[in-house]
Amino acid sequence: MVKQIMAITGLWLTVAVMFPLYGQQQNEHTLGTLWPKVVAYYPGIGVKNSAIDVAKLQERAVKSEMLPQIKAQAQNTYGTYRGNAGAFFPQMGTFNVNAATSNMGESAIAANSYGSTTVEWEVFSFGKLRKQSEASKAQYQKKVSEKEAYLLSLKKIVSERYISLLYNAAKLRWSEKNTERLDDIRKITSGLSAAGLRPAADSLLASSSFMQSKGERDKWKGYKKASSIKLLELFGGDSINYAASAARFSEGSAQHYLNQENTINPTHPVLDMLEKQSQYYRLSGQSQKRASLPSLRLMGGYAYRGTGINSDGTVSDSWSDGFSNKTHNYLAGIGLTWNISSLHTSRLKGAGLFKEAEGADLLQEQYGQAMQADLTASQAKLVQQFEQLQKTSIAVKQSQEAYAMYLARYKSGLITLSELLQIRLLLEQTENNHVEASRDYWMLLAYEAELTADFDFLFNNL
Repeated sequence: MVKQIMAITGLWLTVAVMFPLYGQQQNEHTLGTLWPKVVAYYPGIGVKNSAIDVAKLQERAVKSEMLPQIKAQAQNTYGTYRGNAGAFFPQMGTFNVNAATSNMGESAIAANSYGSTTVEWEVFSFGKLRKQSEASKAQYQKKVSEKEAYLLSLKKIVSERYISLLYNAAKLRWSEKNTERLDDIRKITSGLSAAGLRPAADSLLASSSFMQSKGERDKWKGYKKASSIKLLELFGGDSINYAASAARFSEGSAQHYLNQENTINPTHPVLDMLEKQSQYYRLSGQSQKRASLPSLRLMGGYAYRGTGINSDGTVSDSWSDGFSNKTHNYLAGIGLTWNISSLHTSRLKGAGLFKEAEGADLLQEQYGQAMQADLTASQAKLVQQFEQLQKTSIAVKQSQEAYAMYLARYKSGLITLSELLQIRLLLEQTENNHVEASRDYWMLLAYEAELTADFDFLFNNL
C-alpha cells in the first residue's frame, strides 16, 4: 500500500514538472512556426491577392465582350419638328425631333417620345476576341506567378531576419560571457592587490577591461532589440521565444543536406513569372495583329416613337400628346466592319509586343543561367562553411578548457595578468569566429533555399 501511494505521488510530481515544460515548448517559436503567422498577417500578401483578383475580373470582362451587346435608350423631347419624315435609330445622345413636314396646326413646337433597343453580336473576327481572352488568362497566370515569387522572396526575408535575431542574441550571450570572465578577473585581481600580491595597476587594468566589456554588451542589447522589432513587424506579435532555435543556430548539423546535388527547377516562380509574361506579350501581339482584320456582326433592333403631330398634319404642343400617334420599327441585318487605316498601325503595335515577348524570353534565359551559377557557387561555399563551423566548434571547446587552466595558474600566481588577458582575448576571438561562422552558414542556406524554391529544410531545422 505504501509503495502504491509513493508511486502515485511520484507520477503526479512528474506531471506537475513536465506540464510547464511542455507548455513552454508549445510557446517556443521556430522558423517553421513563424511562417504561417506571416502569411496570415503580412499586408504585402494581401496586395498580391488583390492584383490576382483584378486580373481575374479583367479576364471575365474580356470574355463578356464575346457575348451579344445590348443597348437601350428612352427619351422625351419638347421642341421644333422641322425636318423630313422617316424612322431612324439614333445613337446615345442623339435626340429625336423629326416629324411630318406639313404644319396645319397653330403650334410651332411638338412633344416627342422615343425608345429603342439594339442588339449587336460580333460573330466572326478572325480570332481577335479569342486571342484577347487568352492574353487576359495569361495575365492572370502571370499575377499568380508574381505572388509565388513574392512569397518566395518573403520567405527569405523572414529567414534572414530570424537568423539576424539569433545572431545578435548569440553575440549578446558572447559579450555577457566575456563580461562575466572579466568580472571574475577583476574581483580576483582586486583581492590579490589588496593582499599585496599584485600591483595596483593590475586592478585598474582589470577594471578597465571589465568596463569596456560592459559597453560592448550594451551595444549588442540594442542590436538584439532592433532585430526583434524587425522580425515582429512581419507577423504582428508582441514577443518571440526563440530558445528552441538558439541551440540549433550554433550546431549547424546538416550533412545530409550538403550531399544533395541541386539544380534550378524550370518551374521556379521567378522563371515561371517571366514565362507567363512572355506568353502575355505574345498573345497580345497576336490579338493586336488580328485587330486589323474585318469583323462580321449580326444586328437587330426595335424602336418605338410617339409624336404630337397627328396623321392629318395638325400639331399639338401638349406634353401628353407626345405619346400619341405611335409607330413601331424593327431592324435586322448583317454588317461587315473593317478599319482599313489601322492595318499599318496594328501591325506595328503587334510587332512591338512580339519584341517584348522576345525580350522576356531572353531575360528568362539570363536569369536561369545566373541562378544556376549562383546555386553551384553557393553549394561550394556551403560545404566549406560547414567545415569551418565544425572546426570553430572544436576550437571553442579547446579554448575554454585552456582558459580554465590558465585562470587557475593566475590564481596561483604562476602567470601575470597581461598573459591571462591575452589568453582570454584568444578565447573571445575563437567564440566570436564561431558565431560569425554560424551566421554565414545559415545565411547561405537561406540563399540556397531561395534559389531552389525549397525552404523545407530551413523551416524544419532552425
